Amino acid sequence: MTKARRAALFVVLLAALAAAALWLLQRPAGLWLFERGAAKAAGRDPLADLPDGLHVALCGTGSPLPSRDRAGACTLLIAGDKMFVVDAGEGGARNIAMMGLPNGRIGALFLTHYHSDHIDGLGPMMLLRWTASGNSAPLPVYGPEGLEAVIGGFNAAYAADNRYRTAHHGAVITPPQAAGAIAVPFAMPEAPRLVYEADGLRVTAFPVDHRPVQPAVGYRFDYKGRSVVISGDTAPSASVEAAAKGADLLIHEALQPEMVEMLSRQLTAAGRPMTGQIMHDILDYHASPAQAADCARRAGVKMLVLSHIVPPLPSRAFYPAFLGRAADHFGGPTIVGEDGQFFSLPAGGGTIERSRLL
Repeated sequence: MTKARRAALFVVLLAALAAAALWLLQRPAGLWLFERGAAKAAGRDPLADLPDGLHVALCGTGSPLPSRDRAGACTLLIAGDKMFVVDAGEGGARNIAMMGLPNGRIGALFLTHYHSDHIDGLGPMMLLRWTASGNSAPLPVYGPEGLEAVIGGFNAAYAADNRYRTAHHGAVITPPQAAGAIAVPFAMPEAPRLVYEADGLRVTAFPVDHRPVQPAVGYRFDYKGRSVVISGDTAPSASVEAAAKGADLLIHEALQPEMVEMLSRQLTAAGRPMTGQIMHDILDYHASPAQAADCARRAGVKMLVLSHIVPPLPSRAFYPAFLGRAADHFGGPTIVGEDGQFFSLPAGGGTIERSRLL
């Protein structure tokens, strides 16, 4: 046997031995890696090193149209060391947990309106906020009239599940008096109205135009000289512009009409005229990226973030088509929001720092 053949056989033997070792060790190695990952995840605390200020995490930038990359409408805000959420779309609570932010520390939820994609993640959010959190009272939920029926329905739907969990884990870990949510309704404002104030944070609700959906509101958060405005679902609306005057960050919903019209035509041509009609119908109660940019320019905000993205975009390669000529309407940064994006507005400053938690 030649030296070359002996060397080749030796290499094959080593490879076989290595493969066998890997096969034999895959279970203990997997357990070891999992334990290390679990320790790292359990000890993760993105809040620990945040400077005092107002911070925003996008926990859901999608819409009712299915998207593998975007949860339903959900925006998380941190003021000082307190956490708040605006809207609870499907998958929002999951994304909050995946970002390493503890659902158990949510101080309050603010709902903009009662379309299903803004409330259908409320059940998991109530559950994750309740279990093993040390909270002694239900999640406070703020919203315009009609809120009591929504919260009452969710509480009723989860009543049996709550009992099961207390029976299994005990009243210390899952105290029955802290389960679910409690409604904190306010009258539909005709003008901006203060609906929450504590620990230096002021939350103002203002009306938006999402007809025929009524009531519908947006919110402005002010904390130590920094401000964030969330439009909620709305057609172009002067009330959003007025509420956003001088704000640091405007998070505005956005629908690209050319793309939606294309979808409507294609659905109709494919023999799905009713779904095509639905796509056509949604054009009149949402704002385009260019219209959101107009609002940002007139309000004088520093940064515009687009959320509630319609239609779903398969990749970032479609962002220029989605934005259209929005850059011609607003000179500041215009960002297509993505789940997991994080914006920090330190108190007493003027900067907006961007990062990712997903």
